[in-house]
Amino acid sequence: MVYGEWLHAPGKPTVLIYGHFDTQPVDPLELWKHPPFDPVLKGGRIYARGASDDKGNLFSAIVAVEALLKTEESLPVNVKFFFEGQEEIGSPQLAKLLAENRDHFSCDMVISADGLQWAPDQPSLELGLKGLCALQIDVKGPSGDLHSGMCGGVIQNPIHALARIIDSMRSSEGHILVEGFYDDVVELTEEDRHFMAQVPYNESEYMATMGVNALFGEPGYTTRERNWARPTLEVNGIWGGFQGEGDKTVIPAEAHAKITCRLVSDQQPATVAAAVATHVKKVTPPGVQVVIQQSDHGAYPYLMPMEHPGNVAAFSVLKKLYGKDPYYTRSGGSIPVCHYFLKELGAYTVGLAFSLDDEHLHAPNEFLRLESLNRGQKGFVMLLKELARKGC
Repeated sequence: MVYGEWLHAPGKPTVLIYGHFDTQPVDPLELWKHPPFDPVLKGGRIYARGASDDKGNLFSAIVAVEALLKTEESLPVNVKFFFEGQEEIGSPQLAKLLAENRDHFSCDMVISADGLQWAPDQPSLELGLKGLCALQIDVKGPSGDLHSGMCGGVIQNPIHALARIIDSMRSSEGHILVEGFYDDVVELTEEDRHFMAQVPYNESEYMATMGVNALFGEPGYTTRERNWARPTLEVNGIWGGFQGEGDKTVIPAEAHAKITCRLVSDQQPATVAAAVATHVKKVTPPGVQVVIQQSDHGAYPYLMPMEHPGNVAAFSVLKKLYGKDPYYTRSGGSIPVCHYFLKELGAYTVGLAFSLDDEHLHAPNEFLRLESLNRGQKGFVMLLKELARKGC
């Protein structure tokens, strides 16, 4: 964790600027056109691991504050910097740090330099993020692999049992059948649906981009609503039995699956994981035993009010920068720290970041547009001044 502060604006708001300087691994290295940690400027872009996620955005915030101090010798608001090096592994120590140092990190709001804009010429404000819980299901049958001829038809096959367990979790239309799964979900309002519908969406183009010939999901919701604001249950991996080429006629001893659920407000990761575990035990067929492992990799969902003063200020800044109103968006992804800032500091997190989703985040040849880097520096200067002007 890296911390810095400038607290010489009495009577003005205190803003905590957050970002992360760690990155995803560079693998596969052979796909990089340049060494990943030797930045290369080319075609109005900077290529390097972390250029877009999140070093470029973080750097914009630092340079903006530096520029204000050099030219005006002060800042319009009180500023605290809080940068971390563990975001890409779920910020495992951050919650404890905030809980033990609330006074040190206290602020009126958080500005996150970790995030996206909608397009090079279209701004957006992200209001919500999904949470996450993860489980592994281990189905155990006979003490070892068995001859499928000698024992077929009399021994429960763990792979068949696992297939039945997984299939029982969702209807054919995509409604999740786990008892209690939806209990704490905050339903969409008409206003929520209105603003989501304002964001352009072309179903044919979306399917072509994904490489599918049809879409699937919970009835009663649009694709955007399902993706941004409805919880999910997905099988991420499944394995068991013979995996090699050719045939091997066995009834396998074990079968396994990894499952993650993306959560929305006000779902709790532990509660949802427990509901899934209870469901699995309830539907497990006779002849096999099931062990359920709950992953430590989890996150709470996050949703902030559209009318929050920080959002109002950021909306104004983005409109001036781009010359058009930003879209109000949500994300199917997770940023665990937003929940902890709200829980421990009572501070909502406003996103002001300028990456774009085509910049190969987490992939080889990651890059950041230089125009985004420049826009980010201007944006942070403008936002700090706007917050001071509004006194929020």
